[in-house]
Amino acid sequence: MDLHEECGVFGAFSTEEVDLASMAYYGLYALQHRGQESCGIVVNEKGIFHSHKDIGLVSEVFSKENLRRFPKGNIVVGHVRYGTTGANTRSNCQPIEVNHQKGKLALAHNGNLSNALELRDELELSGAIFQSTSDTETIAYIITRERIRSSSIEEAVSRAMYRLEGAYSLVMMSPQKLIAVRDPRGFRPLCYGQMADGTYVVASESCALQAVGAEFVRDIQPGEIVIFSMNGVRSITEHCNLEKKTTCIFEYIYFARPDSVIDGKCVHSSRYKVGQILAERFPVDADVVIGVPDSGLDAALGYADRSGIRYEIGLIKNKYIGRTFISPGQDTRFNQVKIKLSPIKSVLEGKRVVLIDDSIVRGTTSRRLVKLLREAGAKEIHMRISAPPFLHPCYYGTDIDSEENLIAHNHSIEEIKEIIGVDSLGYLPMGELPQLVDSDEICTACFSGDYPTKVPTDLRKNRFEGKIKIE
Repeated sequence: MDLHEECGVFGAFSTEEVDLASMAYYGLYALQHRGQESCGIVVNEKGIFHSHKDIGLVSEVFSKENLRRFPKGNIVVGHVRYGTTGANTRSNCQPIEVNHQKGKLALAHNGNLSNALELRDELELSGAIFQSTSDTETIAYIITRERIRSSSIEEAVSRAMYRLEGAYSLVMMSPQKLIAVRDPRGFRPLCYGQMADGTYVVASESCALQAVGAEFVRDIQPGEIVIFSMNGVRSITEHCNLEKKTTCIFEYIYFARPDSVIDGKCVHSSRYKVGQILAERFPVDADVVIGVPDSGLDAALGYADRSGIRYEIGLIKNKYIGRTFISPGQDTRFNQVKIKLSPIKSVLEGKRVVLIDDSIVRGTTSRRLVKLLREAGAKEIHMRISAPPFLHPCYYGTDIDSEENLIAHNHSIEEIKEIIGVDSLGYLPMGELPQLVDSDEICTACFSGDYPTKVPTDLRKNRFEGKIKIE
């Protein structure tokens, strides 16, 4: 598995001044799987914004001491980042803060604009000066410009949405309001809940609501703007039902936590169903079924259940190794797969193994993983993948590489089987994807090449890096 997650957003609104920084910390901790490059929290204390942002995991960036420095407030926004546009620098940490003629704005974004380059060029030609290289600052600029000629922040957001294309789930705050926005196609998840004391909580996934003790209320609908203020909760739906819903199917296969529910569908159940389908479509005589931690485990259970082959824990994940792990050099004697995953020899030795993983991107990690199982004594390895082959890049917030680096774009399944060294290989068929969520309202562009929006003209992740000096 070579994929990276994208981002996670969090926000809360209280009618009282309370310790919202600690709440955001726990909420972001629950969303850490969505982004491990950087994180940030901004607290609103009577219109004054207090923030702390840096590169690193939530537990690294926020200590007890700097959490105590946050004052009590009634609004907070937070963010965990894996950047699909812009380098991993402190200037790209979110939430982004803006001071403008009508007040302040703090914005956290999950997704990726497909027209970011055109919008940024337009803004720069009109005199805008950018401080970061992420497309989130472009969104903030568009909203701010609309705010200057709008009567409210929510009106500005609604007007800005007519300019934005692609994936964006946003949580933002003005001096008096918390606003949650989901793009009209609903690429990325967003939901909200309420705590016993009346505090409203918004998050990318329902698991973050559970983490802070909030009861799930509902998903925010594609195209919807939800405003939380002293006057209660209000919704603007003028952008709803303008486009066909195309939620990223990989949220269910890989990104989201298994205990989350997205648009009414349990992520664990979707992955379990994948395993059952794989067992039906690609049966094999084997002794044991194992999953690659963590996103392959639920599908492995489903495969074992439908096939009748015993499920075992065959790989142990080192939970202290995140995507921030930095190799100290280029010495190939050190296999990073061995550092992250350890095989249980007693489970694998002499056994015919069904190995369930969520995807194969470049093939390098899969090849190393198979070698690891062979070294542990596996007699046969039959690999089953919870997704169809990746044939095309993603422009909506998933870090799927260009076509020339995707192994399935350049090789047949039989060739991939030989390259990674397995005895058999089976991918989830494209036609089965709607079964996972009981709906065809999904984005499958990375598998099919059928993009729901216009494809960007410049496809580089760091396409804005040459425009400003990064310190």
